[in-house]
Amino acid sequence: MKKIVLCSMFLMLGCACLYGQKKNKEIIAPPGKVWSAEKANAWYGERKWLSGANYIPSNAVNQLEMWQAATFDPTLIEKELGWAESLGFNTLRVFLHSVVWTQDPNGFKDRINTFLTLAEKHGIQPIFVFFDDCWNKEPKPGKQPDPKPGVHNSGWMQDPGQTASADVSAYPALEQYVKDILKRFSNDKRILLWDLYNEPGNNGKGEASLALLTKIFQWAREANPSQPITAGLWAWNFEKLNAFQLANSDIITYHSYEDVLWHKRTVELLKIYGKPLICTEYMARTKNSRFSTILPMLKSENVGAVNWGFAAGKSNTIYAWDTPISDGSQPTEWFHDIFFDNGTPYRQDEINLIKKMNETKP
Repeated sequence: MKKIVLCSMFLMLGCACLYGQKKNKEIIAPPGKVWSAEKANAWYGERKWLSGANYIPSNAVNQLEMWQAATFDPTLIEKELGWAESLGFNTLRVFLHSVVWTQDPNGFKDRINTFLTLAEKHGIQPIFVFFDDCWNKEPKPGKQPDPKPGVHNSGWMQDPGQTASADVSAYPALEQYVKDILKRFSNDKRILLWDLYNEPGNNGKGEASLALLTKIFQWAREANPSQPITAGLWAWNFEKLNAFQLANSDIITYHSYEDVLWHKRTVELLKIYGKPLICTEYMARTKNSRFSTILPMLKSENVGAVNWGFAAGKSNTIYAWDTPISDGSQPTEWFHDIFFDNGTPYRQDEINLIKKMNETKP
């Protein structure tokens, strides 16, 4: 019953005219357009099957601690990217943060460039994420909170935050941020694609997130990057958000933490749109979303596979969303993550499977 809403959601698509025009004396390029299925499939067909993980360094509690100048750690990042390369991963999904840009726009862009240089060295094309409705509501610059023992993603920060995301007076600064990043990297072949908004509507926002979601797609189209843009489906009852995301994404991305039967049904339904699919979040062991079942299915369906979790650390994503362990002891089974923070595999059988899946095209 809980999945029947998939069908009704897919019948509510419409097209939106979202492109704004600047009025000034400069001659500017016209806004980009949503990629056709033909263009999207040609782009996808040029690539090896996409396989990777959502990545944050093990010493970072959130996106700000990853990217701020005082805590940016390219030595650790390069070591962990080497672990990703050893698995045959060719992409990593990485969250940016507007607060870091507000502090130091040029320094932030330089650190992104450093990350891209390291990623290219290890054969990885990242997916960069802009906005995010998940977890803590009020991001602030400077020293970030220590992780709470046994609490999943206790320090992760929304972007731009629970208040700012609905404050239209904040939109001009957010537009400047998005366009500045895209202008710097819009033709950078080291980047796979841009994920404009992670889980819009989460944390009780619902359709209130549609305003900012609409704006960031408009800003990105005006910037017109050479890489595709997307925003992943994740809550099947958010009909207006889902319809907008499907109609405006160049490549269809989605999240699923269901078991393999429900996950495959999601894939089958999304395939009716004729565009490439990338699952940008999956794998929660205690919910029975596992590498052993999901990864072979995604490869057989030629769907990109990007699991949540990489190296266990300050993000605390070895713990389940709703099952904290107050003393910080190890859970009976890890929820996410592949490696301990020293590079030791959590489960060698999973490592073997991931390597096998990444050996050849589907």
